[in-house]
Amino acid sequence: MTEPIRYQCAPAGFTEWNALLTLLQDAFAYMDGRIDPPSSLKALDAAALQAKAGRETLIVAHQGHTLVGCGFVDLRPDSAYLGKLAVADAWRRQGVARGIVEAAAALARAAGRSILVLQTRVELTENHRSFEALGFVTVARTAHPGFDRPTSLTMQRTL
Repeated sequence: MTEPIRYQCAPAGFTEWNALLTLLQDAFAYMDGRIDPPSSLKALDAAALQAKAGRETLIVAHQGHTLVGCGFVDLRPDSAYLGKLAVADAWRRQGVARGIVEAAAALARAAGRSILVLQTRVELTENHRSFEALGFVTVARTAHPGFDRPTSLTMQRTL
């Protein structure tokens, strides 16, 4: 029998920083050449992810001992921001992203936030549809510094 997927917020003793970096790099690889500017993930290494987890809440998804997904939640004054949401290729379309989003929503509610926010790139229309299916709606289009056109959609879900 296959073990269920476990979702943990800020897991105590987490040490899989290199595996987390590899998961993110593999999950974001399909964006190469599709989005402009490139993902901010390009500037991160394992140490930067560990530092990010010190400022934000890391959510990890494991099946057995295998890291299958992640996300980072930044508690802001009026919302919770979910970033770097990633699912390993072999576990896509199995509800892992939904599980991470629900863990982020539970964290946000527990912290007194009623809105969960994320951003996705304009070019990644398949992501727009996936996030809409998870209850998010587009609330803004924004441009990265130096761009005169929208490069990202801001989406939110009321909790």
